[in-house]
Amino acid sequence: MLWFWIATSVPLALLSLAAFLGGWWTLAAFLYMTAFVHVMDRLIQGTVARIKSSGEFPSGRRLSILLGLSHFALIAFAVVALSGGSGLGIAEQILCFLAFGLFFGQVSNANAHELIHKGDRFSRRLGTWVYITLLFGHHTSAHTRVHHIWVATPNDPNSPRKGESFYRFWPRAWIGSFREGLKAETALRARKSAPPPSWTHPYVTYVGGAALCLLFCYLTLDWKGLMAYVLVTAYAQMQLLVSDYVQHYGLERRQLDTGKYEPVGPKHSWNAPEFYSSALMLNAPRHSDHHINPTRDYPSLRLAKDTMPILPRSLPLMGSLALWPRMWRRVMDPRVAQLGKSGDCD
Repeated sequence: MLWFWIATSVPLALLSLAAFLGGWWTLAAFLYMTAFVHVMDRLIQGTVARIKSSGEFPSGRRLSILLGLSHFALIAFAVVALSGGSGLGIAEQILCFLAFGLFFGQVSNANAHELIHKGDRFSRRLGTWVYITLLFGHHTSAHTRVHHIWVATPNDPNSPRKGESFYRFWPRAWIGSFREGLKAETALRARKSAPPPSWTHPYVTYVGGAALCLLFCYLTLDWKGLMAYVLVTAYAQMQLLVSDYVQHYGLERRQLDTGKYEPVGPKHSWNAPEFYSSALMLNAPRHSDHHINPTRDYPSLRLAKDTMPILPRSLPLMGSLALWPRMWRRVMDPRVAQLGKSGDCD
């Protein structure tokens, strides 16, 4: 667990200092989320999660709760800094925007994703509210009730097709996940013997919570605060969706003679073995094992290079490459085709 704590707590401190002190702290926060993580991936080898002598993995719940609670302070810091409330200059605001957006999209998202899969109500609600403050609350329902059921099939809006650029996938996934999550939640409520009150529908919380966040930013920091909030959350959402794009690009589950799809297996997600970026993202790059075992705690997620598709570079680097569609297809389409021909993950 030590590396998870180090990788995620350092940017918490750097971003907090950058928001209010500016100067070199803004550059340090940006470089940490980009160059430093890449360098550490190249320098450090080995597994992220260290097994105890008993053979059991440590729990990551305490770190997840800390990151979830810290997120609310950080997003407030980001809006204040980006709206000019802390006196940062233009260059400092740009660096803060990029650093905060990367953190929210890669760390807060990965952590909220972990929390909504937990069994206890507090963790799930905390993860939900992290997504709501990112104006992406519906992801809570779409991810658990749609994506995990229909991943790598045409029924999942968050599974990109081979040849589909990220810029086509982005709006399709956002709108599709909102709509399909709403349908799934509504259908689930309709099956109950005594339909619950309409105000208890999760989408009331998602939309209402987002509206309250927007109103609060406007009332406290005027239009500048509102604009800063919308822009940084939009950037964070892009980071979230580009992770979905990279981790499922071109992979498909075979449809059986019965009309059903084969069970989700190791070959239906792309994975990345890099050490430090995996620690920063709470092992989100070990994506195949998460889909096979959705409730497995992130420190214990496993990676089997011989049975799981492996990305040629780390998840953050591949996310950057996905923004260049022609080069992305040049790198990834042959790998997708090879998987389809051989049926293995070499």
